[in-house]
Order: sequence, then structure tokens, then C-alpha cells
Amino acid sequence: MKLDKIFHTAVEYRASDIYITTGTKPVLRIHGDLVFVEEHPVLTREQAEEYIFETMTEPQKKTFTEKLDIDYALEIPGVARFRANAFYQRKGIAAAFRLIPEKVQSMVELGLPQQLKKIPSYQNGIVLITGPTGCGKSTTLAALVNEINNTQKKHIITIEDPIEFIYENRLSVVEQREVGTHTTSFRKALRASLRENPDVILIGELRDIETMALAITAAETGHLVLATLHTSGAGKAIDRVIDSFPSDQQNQIRVQFSESLKCIVWQNLLKRKDGQGRIGAYEILFNNHAIANMIRKSKTYQIASSLETGINEGMQTMKRSVSALLEQGFISEEEAAKNLPEEMEME
Repeated sequence: MKLDKIFHTAVEYRASDIYITTGTKPVLRIHGDLVFVEEHPVLTREQAEEYIFETMTEPQKKTFTEKLDIDYALEIPGVARFRANAFYQRKGIAAAFRLIPEKVQSMVELGLPQQLKKIPSYQNGIVLITGPTGCGKSTTLAALVNEINNTQKKHIITIEDPIEFIYENRLSVVEQREVGTHTTSFRKALRASLRENPDVILIGELRDIETMALAITAAETGHLVLATLHTSGAGKAIDRVIDSFPSDQQNQIRVQFSESLKCIVWQNLLKRKDGQGRIGAYEILFNNHAIANMIRKSKTYQIASSLETGINEGMQTMKRSVSALLEQGFISEEEAAKNLPEEMEME
């Protein structure tokens, strides 16, 4: 494969992403920064097409030709798996490849906060992992599923687009479904899963209101639902879910969500001061009587103060997490300031 050398280089330098784009040199994202592969010539339209089409199956090429973009997974044995998205842009074809480690890292290996260790023991409810693209949401979800798989006898169904981490059955039975390959949509797979008697359902992303509604219903009816959402902040995640519904349904959704929500984690990856990669910062909300009341009464603006005062329950604000990383010398003041919303600026 023409891209083999670039893929090997990406793994060697612990890149998170590879960008193959008509009209420029291949680019790696290393510790959050873009690095051009200088020894490689600028890609012509023909070269970019050859490189990218070589990573697709014939059905994937057909879908791409018809729809002009496609999500798919690519596995190179002994190297890594990649989550890929190919698309057309002004100069020609392009693709982004996200590197997925072959081994699922444990919660300890990832350095996840201690208080998140209770999530795998939940018997039901909904857990949301939120944050921007590239912040490690899928990696955190995989660690949670891995912990359940290694320690409990559960039936786990994952619904992904595409399948990222691969799980081998340990104590649990893990069945992975890929949108476009094994099912036509998140919505359809999630509805079907309710008839497949799972204990745990992983949803790669909550993309539309029907998927959100089904996820809440699944959580209410005795399943543990793990899902990702693109938001920045625990309170904003709640607003995002509720505001997705028509206004005449929002009161009902507030009640349902207040009862089914277990935990929201907002995470981000910050550059380490020593240049050795990135380190996670986490805002953590655990639902309790007071927060459930705020959700029901549409007072999510009060959640920030509950996070401040909920330390004994394992809660923490993003500001507290970033401040701790700064005090411990893991990150620079500049990196700390850059990774807090304006309303959370450091004193």
C-alpha cells in the first residue's frame, strides 16, 4: 500500500491523525500540532486518489463515488487500525485517518480520574462523554467497556460509525455493529438492541433526537447506555440534549433525563509542559437529587455551583482540573489559559 510508510511513521511518532490532501504534502498531527512530511512531494490529484482509493473496499469506493464522502475503518495488521473519512474539496480528493491503537488501554493506563471507576458498576442509566473532536472521547468509552468486559458477565452491544476499538470476549459477550455495514443507522440499531437483551449499550455518537430519545428510554428500562456528545461543559451537554427536542416535548424529556442520567464527563487533552504528549483534563458531574431537580426545573445554569460544592461526591469543574495540572507542573500557564472558556479564566 502506497501509504504504508506514512502509516508506520505516524505510529512511530505517536501521531493521532494523518491528512492526505490533494495539493499539499501529507500531514501528521503529533501532540495536537500539524507536522508536514517534508521528504514527501506535494500530492497531485492522481496521487491523492491512488493513495486514498487503495485504502477502500470496492463497495466503499462505490458509496464514496455516489455520496462524495464516507466514514470507514481500515486495519493494517501489526501496525494499527484507523478511522477514516474521505471527502472531496476544492483541489480534489482528501482524507483524514485517525489512529486507533490495537490495544484498548485500561482506565489506569489512561490516567482517568479515580472517581470514574464507579461508572462500570452502574446497572442502568446514561453516561455521556463529551468534548471536542480529537479529545479522546472514544478512547475513554473503550476503557469503560474494557473494564466491564474484564470484570463482569454482561451482554454488551456497541453501535459505531465505523467500528473503532476491537474487543475480545472476556467475562462479557461483546457484539459490535457498524453503521452502514451491519445496520443502516444508529437509530435502527438502537431500536433493535432493545429486543436483543443487552446489559450495556455503547452508542458512538448521539446524532439526532430519535437516537437521543431511544437512548434515554433504554437507560430508563434497565440498560447502561454509554455515549458521546460534541459539547463543552456538563451543563451544556444537558441543554444540548433537551434543546434538540421540539418545545412541546421538552418538559417530558427533562423529567426522563433527570431520572436516567448518571454521569457526564467533559474532557480535553492539553499539551504537557515537558513535551511528552498530552494529558487529560476532566469536568465531572454525577447526578444527584439537587441536579435532577435543576434539570426538571430548567435551571441548568445553577449546575456550575453544584460542581464546585460536589467535591465529596467526586465532582469537579474543568477549572479545578486544569488548575491542578498547572499546580502539579504538568502544563504551562499559557496552555492552562488557552484551554478554559472565557467565563472560567484563571485568577
